[in-house]
Amino acid sequence: MPDVIPTTDATLTLDEGVATLTLDRDDLRNALTGTTLVDDIVNTIAWANGSTDVRVLVLTGAGSAFSAGGNIKEMRDRTGAFAGDVAEVEAIYRAGIQQMPLAVQSAEFPIIAAVNGPAIGAGCDLACMCDIRVGSTAAAFGETFVNLGIIPGDGGAWFLQRLVGYQRAAEMTLTGRIVKAPEAKELGLLLDVTEPENLLARAHEIASSIAAKPPQALRYTKRLLKLAQRMELPDFLDMCATFQGICHNTEDHGEAVAAFLEKRPATFTGR
Repeated sequence: MPDVIPTTDATLTLDEGVATLTLDRDDLRNALTGTTLVDDIVNTIAWANGSTDVRVLVLTGAGSAFSAGGNIKEMRDRTGAFAGDVAEVEAIYRAGIQQMPLAVQSAEFPIIAAVNGPAIGAGCDLACMCDIRVGSTAAAFGETFVNLGIIPGDGGAWFLQRLVGYQRAAEMTLTGRIVKAPEAKELGLLLDVTEPENLLARAHEIASSIAAKPPQALRYTKRLLKLAQRMELPDFLDMCATFQGICHNTEDHGEAVAAFLEKRPATFTGR
């Protein structure tokens, strides 16, 4: 089995192209401040971007919560990520939790969030940053920053409206209410809802179906999905033509066509 990088507050595994990063600070409900979880996420994505062994990343939480977001006790005490004057807090945000959305957005592979429990504040935003979300019946989402007199400092207002539309995102963000799993699926926050004991199996089922595709085409397709969010159509089509030229000249494309015509499973090598 290929080697994975060390992590501090999360566990990382890799099996048949599917990496799984489990946030493992249940004592703090997998809070993203007051732990090294942001560093673990950022470092895992950097490693996976440079690894030909990683085709999909599954992100989940250990314990009762997916992630509780910010550490409320640190907010109360004005310590850690919340210490200092305006300029100091700004600098901490930019060098700290804001590195997470930048890293997730830079991922060259699909990321699936397996939301095992509440995803609150920055935890909600982390789930929204992923490409696909599946949740257990215990999953819940809360864009709750306004309840604490703050704003989504990690980019949540950018990600949420791209998933559910401006009006629904505004309602969730301005009321700070909690959205439970059935409504989250109805809104488009969740692709699927399972019983808790079936969550990881469902996430890995989706991940494995993606990991079985030609690796180069998979990464180019992920890049195009992200580029489409910020490029004008003529420029985007130029990029599509370039990527398509690359893909048509890969060995895996030839293997995929041959396997289709010969009605057999394909074997991809990443070349």
